[in-house]
Formats: sequence, structure tokens, C-alpha cells
Amino acid sequence: MITLDVNGKTRQLDVPADMPLLWTLRDVLAMTGTKFGCGAGLCGACTIHLHVQPTRPCITPVSAATGKRITTIEAIGATAAGRKVQAAWLALDVPQCGYCQSGQIMSASALLASKAKPSDADIDNAMAGNICRCGTYPRIRAAIKEAAK
Repeated sequence: MITLDVNGKTRQLDVPADMPLLWTLRDVLAMTGTKFGCGAGLCGACTIHLHVQPTRPCITPVSAATGKRITTIEAIGATAAGRKVQAAWLALDVPQCGYCQSGQIMSASALLASKAKPSDADIDNAMAGNICRCGTYPRIRAAIKEAAK
């Protein structure tokens, strides 16, 4: 049995310790806001927070998450930074296809939680691992700056 703290709720799960955390969230807990992108930790579509750090659950075994607080896109709006980011995303109409946006929002929220007024370099560094195939990078940057106001 694996015990996880997901979005503030304790979950007891009978899953293999080496199961990717992404599949635990999506398939076992039916939390489909976290997207599968590449499966190699390269695109950022699956980004969640593991003890407030942006983490790629596609390459993180579920056993690595025990004893740590997991936050997914479903609960990011409960955080101050998450609320600001989500509001800015909506105000600036950031998504195009939207597939990568939960990962983008999770990375942006982690950035603003750790640095209230990020520079362009800070934004570049924090968002470097998140790929948007539609190329909405200028809107993503603008929304992060808006959320930081």
C-alpha cells in the first residue's frame, strides 16, 4: 500500500512502487487535468508540484511521492500564486489548443510562489522545460507578468 497526500487529501493506494506518478494520478485517481505529453520528462505537459517544486510525474515513481505534498492543476487555484496565474491566463486568453496549459500554469505558479516579481530571465528559466506546440509563449510571458502585478 502506498500513501499519498494529493491536493490535501490522504489516499491509500494499492499500486506498484515503480508505477509512474502520472498514471497513478490519471488512471487510478481519475485526475485527468495532468496531461501525458512525452513520457520522458521533456515537454512539461504533466507538471505537478511535489512539495511545491515543479515535478514531471511521467518520470517520477509513485514511491518517490510518499510523505510529500502533491498539488495538481485541479487544486492549484487554492494557492495564492495559482489563483493569480489562472486569472491572468483567462484575462489574456493564453491557451490556443490548451493541451500544455495545465503544465504551463503549474510551472508559472511555482515560479510566482518562490519569486513574486520575476525578471524575464527568471521566467525563461522557470518555463524552459514547458513546450507549447502552438507557440503561445508571448501570451504565457505576458500572463506571468500580469499575475506578478
